[in-house]
Amino acid sequence: MDRLDRSPLAAWLDHLERGELAYQFSPSANQAVFYPRVIAPGSGAADLEWRVSAGLGTVHATTVVHPQEGAPYNVALIDMDEGFRLMSRVEDIAPASVRIGQRVRFRVHRPGGEDPPYPVFTPAETAP
Repeated sequence: MDRLDRSPLAAWLDHLERGELAYQFSPSANQAVFYPRVIAPGSGAADLEWRVSAGLGTVHATTVVHPQEGAPYNVALIDMDEGFRLMSRVEDIAPASVRIGQRVRFRVHRPGGEDPPYPVFTPAETAP
């Protein structure tokens, strides 16, 4: 299939449906690219190829959100070992216990209904 027949977002969601955290890589720029795009940022290279992350990363930054209703939750920036960063959350741990530098492991969260799956993380030392 020609890469322009389908959006990068659709391809990324297909990977998530299969339980994979995919990212793009630009061989000419020798860099990982995330969020999915049509061309590489900075260089404008159109040589993006899909790769699948091993799923391990490190918390770069974290904060706790205290909504007016409902339980507090964390929002974290995760630096993946492959060289890209994404925003997500760390589950299976108290929101205030998430620490910068903590190793985490990817898993797919499936909210159900018509909502698409999305990546979340768990502490690597307690992840299955």
